[in-house]
Amino acid sequence: MAILAVAFDLDGTLLDTEKLYRRFWLEAAHRLGYPMREEHALRIRSMAAERAEPLLREIVCPDFDYHAVRALRRELMDAYIDAHGVEPKPGMLSTLSALHERGVRIALASATPPERVRKCLTMVGALRFFDAIACVSMVPHGKPAPDVYLLAARQLGVAPGDALAVEDSPSGIRAAHAAGLRPVMVPDLDQPDDALRALCTAVVPTLTDVLALIDEEDPPRR
Repeated sequence: MAILAVAFDLDGTLLDTEKLYRRFWLEAAHRLGYPMREEHALRIRSMAAERAEPLLREIVCPDFDYHAVRALRRELMDAYIDAHGVEPKPGMLSTLSALHERGVRIALASATPPERVRKCLTMVGALRFFDAIACVSMVPHGKPAPDVYLLAARQLGVAPGDALAVEDSPSGIRAAHAAGLRPVMVPDLDQPDDALRALCTAVVPTLTDVLALIDEEDPPRR
């Protein structure tokens, strides 16, 4: 079956920004007096607020004010990005360009707000490659629910099974799998366990390895 489309996560997959989320979640929490640790920040990567809020109250402290910490984290992180920009992951532009040349449709499926998505993709010269942008603010439930990936497939006009979903986080892989896309994990901050690997079509070390998966099923058009 030919792969007609690829939906990408943003943070940690296309952009090297998960390290910033980890840094500024911790900084915001500590400024507000909460004993958040690095492993806590890792647990909530790409996770919807409706799931992250009770989880952090369970693993950090019962009175953890998720919304106050998140608001400060956004303020700190936005100021950092405005001053320093964002870094693309290795091979990002070449991979997007190669997909575009092959006639593969490209979407974004992200927990990041759409205005920040467009801003960051513009910073790294990648916005032009995207046929669709699906964000959690556009759907009832965020990752690991399937909503954002189902929206991306609808925006692209393809059946979910005809699309790859490229992700770095457990929540994202679970969302893509639940939506019926073919999940491909490019690990960022940690490696998948056996249970997560079982949900993946493939686990590859870099974005450029995604091209080989497509060429296996649909030879490049020349």
